[in-house]
Amino acid sequence: MASEKNIINEQKVVLITGASSGIGEATARLLAHKGLRVVLGARRTDRLEAIASDIREKGGTAEYRGLDVTSLEEMQAFVELAKDRFGRLDVVVNNAGLMPLSKLEVLKIDEWNRMIDVNIRGVLHGIAAALPIFKQQQSGQFVNLSSIGGHNVYPTAAVYCATKFAVWAISEGLRQESTDIRVTVISPGTTESELASTITDAHAAQWVEEFRKSIISADAIARAIAFAIEQPEDVDVNEIVVRPIGQSG
Repeated sequence: MASEKNIINEQKVVLITGASSGIGEATARLLAHKGLRVVLGARRTDRLEAIASDIREKGGTAEYRGLDVTSLEEMQAFVELAKDRFGRLDVVVNNAGLMPLSKLEVLKIDEWNRMIDVNIRGVLHGIAAALPIFKQQQSGQFVNLSSIGGHNVYPTAAVYCATKFAVWAISEGLRQESTDIRVTVISPGTTESELASTITDAHAAQWVEEFRKSIISADAIARAIAFAIEQPEDVDVNEIVVRPIGQSG
């Protein structure tokens, strides 16, 4: 049975958004190393090209495409790339996200809207583009990246946490509506990534620097994603919370 399971997993085609760095990049590299075929999407195509090239040089299979998850048309084209290249689609990892934190009173409304567009609409677009295919083939899996901010609310993070609560709610709704599609939510604690680089508010940046004194690698989250994907097809791992030892929130 173990060898049969490995063959099944090696045939899987996995789309990953936000794959140019951090958790997305780590996940692409790990899954490709395990024999899965990965399709990378992000805005920075130079980074995607370098990552895909490195994966291929190490014997893996990788394709990539420039992607803005706020565009449904671009997400649909991303899905079509996988179908055209491999003839199938098995997993969508909705990973792309932003975290420009600030207190609500600062009124960084453009940043609120951008978080809503990327963190919520981006996940919905991933679902909308792939769900018809999954329904037609009566199989498939969404792995949606929430956060510990989808379980707790922190000062300066009200809007960010709201978007991550929304990711959980959307995922849980999809899970309850589905009898043949697996839905997994991954909620990372403080993790090595470029998320903090999007913070423009000095107070929030200082708070995050203190909060991120305890941190885990993006590989830890990639391993959690791989675990959920590798389960037998009748097993649906609904949520995994991964955070540094002793993290209080």
